[in-house]
Parts: sequence; structure tokens; C-alpha cells
Amino acid sequence: MAAPVESPYLVALNLTRRCNLKCAHCYLDAGTRDCGDANELDTDETKDLLDDIAALSDGTMVVLTGGEPLLRRDIEDLARHATECGLMVVVGTNGILLNEDRVARLVDAGIKGVGISLDSLNPEYHDAFRGAPGSWRKTMAGIDNCRRAGLAVQLHFSVTDDNAHELDDMIGFARSIEAMVLNVFFLVCTGRGEKVTNISRDTYEAVLRRVTQAAHDIDDLMVRAKCAPHFKRMAIELDPEWPITLAHGYDAGGCLAGTRYCRVTPEGDVTACPYMEEAVGSIREQPFADIWRDAPMFQELRAPKLEGRCGACEYRKLCGGCRARPFARDGELMGEDFLCAYEPGGGAVIEPLQDSAGTLNWSADAEGRLKHVPPFVRRMVRKRAEEYVTGEGRDTVTGDDLSALLRRRFGEDGVPAFLRNQMPKGFMRDG
Repeated sequence: MAAPVESPYLVALNLTRRCNLKCAHCYLDAGTRDCGDANELDTDETKDLLDDIAALSDGTMVVLTGGEPLLRRDIEDLARHATECGLMVVVGTNGILLNEDRVARLVDAGIKGVGISLDSLNPEYHDAFRGAPGSWRKTMAGIDNCRRAGLAVQLHFSVTDDNAHELDDMIGFARSIEAMVLNVFFLVCTGRGEKVTNISRDTYEAVLRRVTQAAHDIDDLMVRAKCAPHFKRMAIELDPEWPITLAHGYDAGGCLAGTRYCRVTPEGDVTACPYMEEAVGSIREQPFADIWRDAPMFQELRAPKLEGRCGACEYRKLCGGCRARPFARDGELMGEDFLCAYEPGGGAVIEPLQDSAGTLNWSADAEGRLKHVPPFVRRMVRKRAEEYVTGEGRDTVTGDDLSALLRRRFGEDGVPAFLRNQMPKGFMRDG
């Protein structure tokens, strides 16, 4: 009997190919058209898709992105529908259209956060990278509007050889604006990105090690690597007891393509990730759940038979390399990730630990509060709560335990703004 397939942790919905910028690295090769493609999923089709995603799990995060998703006039309607389905909804945007009125409407629709692309603190570099003069200034204004409205901000920093030296400054800026997350993206050469000099292996290694150190040391900002699964290896090398690796039940930094993550194109095609352009099915032809469960490429990604250095590596179950890079360059889904500089040492394969979920009881209050924790940290919160209660010699996690852990981490009045805005009223109460 086949093992059950886990529901997706994250689904990216590319709502449109329209965009008000012309970024040189765009994986979607988005255009500056004023009108949407007639073949884009319409409002009803997108709502049906959201229903199907929610039917698999209410713990899935949905990212409404593009192109520029704020060019879809129905985005607030779609966000409200997704929220009513129990999904956590965020928007991925270049930030230019985030004026006060638009931010207020997004908040009212139930949006929990926005991911805003910011590629430099140098306006000239950002504008050149994004293909539009003045875009940096408008993006910064959008960030300010989100902050004033209490809407959580994630910064998306696409690192290349040309801006890698800004990483520490970008971390400092993210902390200064109380961003929820700094996502450091390592580009895969697809779409218009095929024409962009990506990043050298040496720069990649150095930047990723700095990201790993920052993620380990900084408490008031989540620093995460995207499309860089080697983060897992570096995390274990830095601190084997750090609970951010898959071996400790957390997904940060790894490649989730086809295993816990997929994307849907504006036309309804499903792919393993935005950098894998090969469709595995269309939601116009079969239910999303069937595609997610049965697509041959997804099944292959869930039981990978890796080749080259990736196949010989002792970290292959924790890292596995980026699958999009060899697939984009060579058409080899299981080929080695050529950006990784690590040479396997011939040691035993490092096995992931089993998920400890379900080993303790959870009170109804604690389970209710946990549902309001952002999905990308929910598993780690569950693990830490169970470790805390086990250490206390008890067998049931309560709401008071979650409050105690939050205070222990951040202090009585030090809970970050992004967590305060995510938590329901009374989350911090005792008794």
C-alpha cells in the first residue's frame, strides 16, 4: 500500500503575466501588457482552485503572485475567498502599487503579509535590475505603507555577484523596519533569467554561509535561503543541535519542489516550482488534488534517485540539491546541483529524525492558538512546545505553555510586531 502523500506546505499562484516592471531576471518572462491574457484563470476558476487546495489542508500557505498580482482587479476578492477557506494568504509583489488605500484593502481581505522584492539599498542598482527608473522609491513607499497598517513584510533579496556585498546591509535594513522575514533568493536561470549572469560558485558559497550564520544568530528576524538547499548542510556544520534543519523537523532552506510545494501558472498549469517550466497537469483538466498526488514528476521528486555528487553525498536526504538547476540547464531532473562546491566525504547518510507530532496531548486551547502561528514556523513551535512540556514531566501542551515559550524567547513586552499581528486577540493571556 502506497504511503499517504503529505498536503502541500506552500502553493504559489501566478495570477497574471502582466507586470509594471521589466526585470532582467524574471522567471516568468512577464510582460508590461495593460490587459491580461485571455487565457488566464478567471475569478471563478481561481476560487475553485483555492477550494481544492483548502480541501487538502487548512495549513497550506497560498502566495498570490505574478507578474505583478496587484494588477489583477479581483485580487482582494480572491484573498478574501482564500481566507474564508481557512488558508493563510500572502502576496508577492514588487511593492510599487502598495499605496495606503490598496494596503488597507488587502488587510481587510485577510492578507497576512506581503513579500516585497528589494534587490539593493542603492536606488540606481535596484532600478536598473527592475528595469524602471523610480521603482526603488515607490517600493520603499510601499514598505512604509505596510508598516503603518501593521501588515507583516517579508523582504525578497535576489543575490548576484553584483549585489552580494550588500547582504549585511540588507539584514540590517530588514531588522530596522521590523520585517518578518528576509528571503535571500539564489536565482535559477529560466525565463528572462537565462540572459542574466547568475552567481559564481565562490560567491554562492560565501553568501550562503553568511545567511546560515545570520539565521542562527539573529532572534528578531527570520533569515532564510531560497533555492539553496545546501543551507541544510551548512546549518548542521555550524550547529548540529540547531532545530532549523530537516533532521530536526523544520523545512527552512530546503528544496520543497513537488514534495511540499508547487506553483500554478496564470493559465492553470501545475509545475513543481516556478523555475521548472514543465507542466505536470492542468487544473482545467483534472482536480488539483489528483495532480498533486499522482503527477509522475512529483512522485519522482518524492523518491529521488540522485546522480553525480548529489547521489554520493552524505547529506542527500537533508539537502538533495536544487532540482531545478540541472533540469533547466541539462534536462536532468536528478542531476547534480552544479552550484554546490561540496565534495562528498564518503560518510554514512545522515538520516532525518522522525516527526514527533502526536506523541503528546494538546489541549483545545493550545491547538486553537497553534493554528494562528504562521505555517512556516508552526512545526518548530509544536516541537519546542512538546520538548518544553516533556521536560516539565507532563503529557499535555496547554495554551499557557505557548505563552510561556513566547515570553521566554522574546521577553514580557518584546514580542515582535510581525508575531503580534499574526496572533489572535488574547494569545498571550495566561489562565
